[in-house]
Amino acid sequence: MRSFLTRALNKLAKLDPHQIQSLMMDLSRENDLMSTILDSIADGIAVLNEEGKAVYVNKIAEKLLPLTWHEIYDHPLFICLSDDEVAAFIRDSAGSGSDIKEQEFSYDLAGSCRTVHYTLYPIKTRLLRGRVLKLEDLTIKLQEEARLHRAESLAKLTSLAAGVAHEIKNPLASLGIHVQIMQKELEKEEAPDKNAFKGYLGVMGEEIERLNGIVVDFLFAVRPMDTKKRLSNLNEVVRELAEFIRFEMEENNIKIILCLDERLPDIMLDGKFIKQALLNLVQNSRAAMPKGGTLTFKTQEEGGVVHLSIQDTGLGISQENLHKIFEPYFTTKAFGTGLGLTMVYKIVKEHSGDIAIRSRENQGTTFTLQFPIPSRNTKLLSADEDSGNIVFIGEDHEI
Repeated sequence: MRSFLTRALNKLAKLDPHQIQSLMMDLSRENDLMSTILDSIADGIAVLNEEGKAVYVNKIAEKLLPLTWHEIYDHPLFICLSDDEVAAFIRDSAGSGSDIKEQEFSYDLAGSCRTVHYTLYPIKTRLLRGRVLKLEDLTIKLQEEARLHRAESLAKLTSLAAGVAHEIKNPLASLGIHVQIMQKELEKEEAPDKNAFKGYLGVMGEEIERLNGIVVDFLFAVRPMDTKKRLSNLNEVVRELAEFIRFEMEENNIKIILCLDERLPDIMLDGKFIKQALLNLVQNSRAAMPKGGTLTFKTQEEGGVVHLSIQDTGLGISQENLHKIFEPYFTTKAFGTGLGLTMVYKIVKEHSGDIAIRSRENQGTTFTLQFPIPSRNTKLLSADEDSGNIVFIGEDHEI
């Protein structure tokens, strides 16, 4: 239709009155169709010329704009608005620039607060130069997101509370039992057995330490982290950790292999927290290899991201439990708080990173940590750098 109208308009001088009337009716029908379509979409649309005057405004835009009056075709649109920030945005972005401008605004509209996302697109045609203004009402979406966030936070709090209650129940029960035993001993006519009392007190001291550990872990899981990140090389953190755990791994017949990319770029990290996260992963791997095995650390850069994988040859994790392992207080061990991997996840997220897991039963588990690279500066390590007790074998380094 549009190509037909263009050709007809080019030959307008040669058309008779009947043909002109037919052409005008076609134009009117197409204009009505366009208006119907634009009035039917969920977003507001306003077309502005170079002066900022409205050429077309659909009904949704009229409802979403904070208009002071509705004679919007006679003045620049920004003059017709009651909100100064919105008016300044449209005024400063008017004209025929080539860049796209967007911003969110919250203002009172018809007695309720609305949040609207404004986007101005440049338009340059033979007939019009200016901007197309698109308005998206985010109010309901943001309210729903807030509601879901509150529900999620409440669910996490409920899970944490249930986990804490479960964890402290056994130590408290043990303390209660030993207090009762000691009371009964004191009620006897003969003098209480000092050695027995020392044993009771020893058990109670252990349970108190256990309770303290539960509280400390819980506070770490819920409190904001005070990280002190600086530009560092992840390989150095891995090497230090490997040296720290070497004797423990040897006692458990576990061989450590380091496959470290010596061209790995520096990243922003807090070495203390990263070591804590890696140590938690190592302890999980050690528990999964009761008969010994191999623990491999591998670093590499890929797609502008630093990857660190920790792979063991242990018992693996069932598919049923795989999606639960980062949940607070979830554990398959007889002992343990179930907060270890929750802490790992929190530390990685604090470093703007991500963590993935791949595991199959009886085939081992691989955790992959990913960290963003702040710059392309690369620290080249010397090949003859002092490695302490680490023996280098090609690209694989074995302890």
